[in-house]
Amino acid sequence: MAFTPSRRSVVLAATGAAALIGTTAAPAVAAEPGLSTEAWGRLPDGRSVERWTLTNGEVTARVITYGGIVQSLEFPDHRGRVKNVVLGFADLDGYLDGNNPGPYFGALIGRYGNRIGGGRFTLDGVEHQLPLNDGPNTLHGGTDSFDKRLWAATPLTGDGKVGVRLALDSPDGDQGFPGNLHVEVDYTLDRFGQLTLDYRATTDAATVVNLTNHTYWNLAGEGSGSVLDHELTIRADAYTPVDDTLIPTGELAPVAGTPLDFRQPTRIAARIRQPFQQLLVAKGYDHNWVLDRGGDDLEEAAVLHDPRSGRTLRISTTEPGLQFYSGNFLDGTLVGTGGGTYRQGDGLALETQHFPDSPNQPDFPSTVLRPGEEYRSTTVFALSR
Repeated sequence: MAFTPSRRSVVLAATGAAALIGTTAAPAVAAEPGLSTEAWGRLPDGRSVERWTLTNGEVTARVITYGGIVQSLEFPDHRGRVKNVVLGFADLDGYLDGNNPGPYFGALIGRYGNRIGGGRFTLDGVEHQLPLNDGPNTLHGGTDSFDKRLWAATPLTGDGKVGVRLALDSPDGDQGFPGNLHVEVDYTLDRFGQLTLDYRATTDAATVVNLTNHTYWNLAGEGSGSVLDHELTIRADAYTPVDDTLIPTGELAPVAGTPLDFRQPTRIAARIRQPFQQLLVAKGYDHNWVLDRGGDDLEEAAVLHDPRSGRTLRISTTEPGLQFYSGNFLDGTLVGTGGGTYRQGDGLALETQHFPDSPNQPDFPSTVLRPGEEYRSTTVFALSR
């Protein structure tokens, strides 16, 4: 099946050093990509979950049909030692037991990524009430959201790529959201090691949509300890301050002079414990940065670097915002892929997105999707060493 990803897609790219977004050098070819699938357990209702493996000889990504979850992503360090660089669970039971509401390890998030204040919004004069699963608010789409659904899978081959298309139909009223929403997400890997996650959605009635992926990164390797020594750069002059329930106040505040200034490479540990009110409220970093953008095209948003392994993650996106979450609520109760427990700061998420609570913030970029329109979004995660 030949296919062409849409212009605005979410992309996980793991490449050689020359294959970074914004460079003109051609990446080295590792190998022709391969695709395989296996049964990976059953849900309580008996439905089978599959795990799809995409590989090109250097990059190996594993995606499960439950939650559209990136279960592992293996990539070598500067000495050629291969490690899994994302957090997750070793088996399906881990996701079923530890994902309610859970840490959302590697999951597709929808219908609405991040928080909606009070769990309600008004659209075209009609108020919609959503489940409250984060104190007084709705987080990541509600109590039974896309990260807890079984997605239908179709293999993709052709054009030098392999992949899997995940599809989901969310009915009108699902978690309180209006409209029948059809979502498709393509994961594809090419021979240069670029793994692409391409989102599309359509609706038959006006609704709000904000899809993202909630992969937790530890570039030193899953289970290796804290990421606080990672160096982070975020291309943003402003962020959206939050109230004491982590809902944006509506203000766009400058990062200059605050611990949220990552315009230059900065160790995450450098300022995370400063007595800054926004850090105290979130117990660390859990904020939306307003990305510096020149238009709607793909632009670099952030760079994450681990000095120990030499691995670097570059993130480019078409989205207006980036949520940096420093793993504040990992508390040692979850056992990860490698058999160790995850504690605060053992992984971080960098979620490209529209802003939190946009349906209730008229000055934020709109997240409304109407019949006849198509939701699309592009983000690129490019790994190098």
